[in-house]
Amino acid sequence: MFQNFLLTFTAVFVALDIIGTLPVYLGMTRDLPEDQRRKVVNQSMLVALVVAVVFMVGGRALFRYLGIQLFDFKMAGGLVLLLISLADLLGGQENKQKVSGSTGVVPLAVPLITGPAVLTALMIQVDATGYPITLAALIVNYVFAWIVLLRSAVIQRVIGKDGTVVISKIAALLLAAIAVSMIRSGVFEAITTGGLK
Repeated sequence: MFQNFLLTFTAVFVALDIIGTLPVYLGMTRDLPEDQRRKVVNQSMLVALVVAVVFMVGGRALFRYLGIQLFDFKMAGGLVLLLISLADLLGGQENKQKVSGSTGVVPLAVPLITGPAVLTALMIQVDATGYPITLAALIVNYVFAWIVLLRSAVIQRVIGKDGTVVISKIAALLLAAIAVSMIRSGVFEAITTGGLK
């Protein structure tokens, strides 16, 4: 059980990439007072968690309604993750800095914290390890992300701006590998179940 939790935690952690989100958050909130920054973090993490849990619980029902198979989602999700990871690897943090609406909800909560990468990882992990382990891994990851954002100024001073970029690129590379694995798994399942006929 612990091994399954660790694997699920790692998948969500890599998809979340909170260290990669850190510079974006700092840039968006640099002119806000401390109490306002804390409010943005609390609001964004709450919204992000609710969206993730709702999708994790209701995703399968939505799939049945739309006639989507899990291997369809694996292939589509893998392609989305691959594009996201390549954009991060080949581009930069400026790709994420489009702000609209309330900063605490858009773009910080959705799609920077709970985005396509996290939603895809959750659906795959629910299928692999079940709801309790996936939910536990999600909550632990989001508590960690909440702490990181609350202590963002201290963390950036410790690892420096270059450090956040390096960690973000490593996470993007791991995300690309996970994406390829998901696509391969989806294609294999589609072939073995006759889904490509």
